[in-house]
Amino acid sequence: MPENIVETDVAIIGGGPSGSTCASLVLKYAPDMKVMVLEKEKFPRDHVGESQLPVVGAVLDEMGVWDKVEAANFPLKIGVTLRWGKESKLWDFDFAGHEETKDLPRPGKYEGVRKQIAFQVDRAVYDKILLDHAGELGADVNEECQVAEVLRDGDRIEGLRLRDGRIVKARWYVDASGHVGVLRRAMGVEADPITTLQNIAIWDYWENTKWAVKIGVGGTRVQVLSQPSGWIWFIPLGPTRTSIGFICHSEHYKKQTKTPEELYLEALDRDDRVKSLCEGATRRGMVETTKDWSFMAERTTGENWFLVGESAGFADPVLAAGMMLAHVAARELAYTLVELNSDESRADWIKAGYDSNQRRRVSQHIRFADFWYSANGQFSDLREQCVRIAKESGLKLTPDAAWRWLAQGGFANDFVERANFGTFDVASMKHVMGFVLDKQLDWKLSDVNVLTLNLKNAEKLEIPKFHKGRIETIECYERAGRRLPMTGFYKTVVEILQQTSNAEEVMGLLKRHYGASKGATSDFNTAVQTLESLLDEHWVMGKLNKKNKRITVSTEEETDFLHFNRDEEPGS
Repeated sequence: MPENIVETDVAIIGGGPSGSTCASLVLKYAPDMKVMVLEKEKFPRDHVGESQLPVVGAVLDEMGVWDKVEAANFPLKIGVTLRWGKESKLWDFDFAGHEETKDLPRPGKYEGVRKQIAFQVDRAVYDKILLDHAGELGADVNEECQVAEVLRDGDRIEGLRLRDGRIVKARWYVDASGHVGVLRRAMGVEADPITTLQNIAIWDYWENTKWAVKIGVGGTRVQVLSQPSGWIWFIPLGPTRTSIGFICHSEHYKKQTKTPEELYLEALDRDDRVKSLCEGATRRGMVETTKDWSFMAERTTGENWFLVGESAGFADPVLAAGMMLAHVAARELAYTLVELNSDESRADWIKAGYDSNQRRRVSQHIRFADFWYSANGQFSDLREQCVRIAKESGLKLTPDAAWRWLAQGGFANDFVERANFGTFDVASMKHVMGFVLDKQLDWKLSDVNVLTLNLKNAEKLEIPKFHKGRIETIECYERAGRRLPMTGFYKTVVEILQQTSNAEEVMGLLKRHYGASKGATSDFNTAVQTLESLLDEHWVMGKLNKKNKRITVSTEEETDFLHFNRDEEPGS
């Protein structure tokens, strides 16, 4: 073999969270495979996108890197404080109850309430921890190593020519290069801007800001604060360091005669809450900008290559889904590569499953971001853009119409076992939408008492389930782009509906199944929410029989998890 040719099983372009997660999990489940990571920069390096969702913790634990991340002493993200929607008041969305989180020990294991909360990470530190971990598991990590050319033959990649003259030849190639999309661009894959939500992000890092709220040891909330022309993020990354950014629509940015730094400082100066938190603080003094445009690649797989993370698709960061999307997609890609390594007979099905999952998941998060912006009555300077977003999305901003539009995206895209959307289950999603739209959303289950399973015109197929290093095959019904997977809570609800259509009896059987006969349990509540999602997506048809009793399901106006802000003052 010529000296300048390097052979490997998997060549990953990019050493960020997507690349590191994919490399680590491939090597965990197939330690004999050779994995090479090609990172153009030298870590540590700053990177925007620091706020996580609780789902990330499960991936970190599976990678075996949880304890290392926890040892870095990043702030615990207990939730988020928002100024959004028609109401100018601050409101809090917490991942767990205050009493459960106020006495959490640091460092802590991934157990109990720690599974419900997240981290706010300094990406310079976090990304290096993950990349080093991949190296410790056996990945051949190459920093300051840039791909100069992608050698291709049709839809097949034949190799990667590096700046240093080496040529990397692999069985499979992974594009984890972020927005740059090294393979995506080289392979001619179109990136479809499936929304008019095209924003500009401007940010800098600050030292010694106050925390808006301190909960227990190192716990706090991210601040997301809308203004007439956009919104500000305020994310504590450690005891002294804070990421503060401003996002506005690209058209608003183009109309300004100010520099990005002037626009940034002006936005911070007109926000009394941010000004209070920044009193006495100093900033790094190096403002950075980036295009923040939601998009989805037309495909995420090819003959021997894959897109993962932001090279495959990007959803606006207002709901902090970016890191979750990156980690979860990289996990599924690792499973895909391990499965292909052991058995290529199902290659087409395996790759199609990976592609479908990523496209569905990212597209639904883009859909939710569209709603989030459109419903914000405080965007006075961006009203024209928000009206256009709503119009092009076909979104009418009445509560019922908005809910139907979001539900059309499907609740089974993030997790096949239960009805969830990122951090939100059905109940919390209804609750949050009620805050934004200033009107609580009704539950369909309260309006009907006869529930009939509806599989008419549904196609029965097999989809992948990623479990303990293997891809399992599960049955699934699909109709009009929506899925009904026969696993987890969905399967239980379907089996009970096959026994009875009486809503009261259905609830009784669900209580018995989930041990909730003497009071509601978390699993029982999840099952009820799954049933509500099946009504929304027409997998279950409901009607009212006046002879039968009705059940009552409702959303409280305020709960321990979602309520108007109760902090006395910033920094208290």
